[in-house]
Amino acid sequence: MRIGFDVSQTGKAKAGCGYFADGLIRQLAASGAGNEYILYPAVGDFYWDPQCVEGTFRCQNPNFHRLEPPPDFPASQQFWRNPPPDFEARLGHPDIVHANNFYCPRTLEHARLVYTAYDLSFLLEPKWTTEENRIGCVQGVFDASIRADWILAISEFTRRHFLNTFPHYPAERTSVIYPASRFHDALPALCSERLGMLESGRFWLSVGTIEPRKNHRCLLEAYSRLRSASASAFPLVLAGGQGWLMEAFLAEVRSVPWGSDVILTGYVSDAELKWLYQNCFAFVYPSLFEGFGMPVLEALGLGAPVLCSNTSSLPEVAGQAAVLFDPSDPLRLAAEMISFARGGVDREFLRSAGYQQAKRFSWAHSAARLLELYGQAMAQPRVLTRPSQNQTGRL
Repeated sequence: MRIGFDVSQTGKAKAGCGYFADGLIRQLAASGAGNEYILYPAVGDFYWDPQCVEGTFRCQNPNFHRLEPPPDFPASQQFWRNPPPDFEARLGHPDIVHANNFYCPRTLEHARLVYTAYDLSFLLEPKWTTEENRIGCVQGVFDASIRADWILAISEFTRRHFLNTFPHYPAERTSVIYPASRFHDALPALCSERLGMLESGRFWLSVGTIEPRKNHRCLLEAYSRLRSASASAFPLVLAGGQGWLMEAFLAEVRSVPWGSDVILTGYVSDAELKWLYQNCFAFVYPSLFEGFGMPVLEALGLGAPVLCSNTSSLPEVAGQAAVLFDPSDPLRLAAEMISFARGGVDREFLRSAGYQQAKRFSWAHSAARLLELYGQAMAQPRVLTRPSQNQTGRL
């Protein structure tokens, strides 16, 4: 098979979508499978990485080829919104196109289309994202519901949510392929100079982009209650880049009691993040909604005792290896953190359970399932009649 694979979000500042695509394509490259892969460093009309030429995934294997991206974002938008007559030839004559960044190609006439569904949070609460991002994501999943030959969901929760939202899509053309952790034994853990003020085992940790859906304000309130109860003097570390709609968050942090003990690291390297997971007192993940919840899996696999939300996909990821709480209730979260701090939770039991839970997820298994999915997509007739190139309107 000739597989066109979207690596557009695998650059240096990658988040969840990028780590999923990066983990899969690296495992496919390592597996030595006999397929041919065409890498697309820029895909779609609403996402653009200015460093896509240098930063996105590369591979020297002879069966991997990389297309040159359009020269700039307007050119990329034009290419994907108004494809030229030789569109699929320009894509490398793929048998399959695998879309990984919410955008759904609209004019494939020969190639099978596999679409990764990460989450549908943008349909539930507009305040969780920007209007531009919400419109782009809504357009992408809607287009996938009428054009994709197969939907790949990153959790069973996401698969069910997609089918409940788009009941016309055939359930037998959906599959779950889980992400796995980016971390491995060979990757060093680094306590860099900017983390030097932290003591091993003496800080709380939360990881995630600073955006409304990650629910940092709930965590901030719970931490303030923890400190008021004199249950713990450990600082709270928030590791993650600045997202959207949270421009005033730093000022909010500095305005609360003990705000000076809340440390916002910004985007950290993998080596720094590994050290944070391995050395925190506990990992706290108060997210309101997830398609999977990669930080929870990473924390479990690196020995962090975990508290996480009981919503969406997170119980599916955490299993019995974490303390779950209602993320809409900062009082409940504060009570759980106080219990941790005062020794009311067996942290060593959670560590052991976490290691075992994390072993259920592996890139090798996920890549093998992906190859099976590609074969199924090629063996089946097209799932739906696709609109012709002159019927490619937008929502």
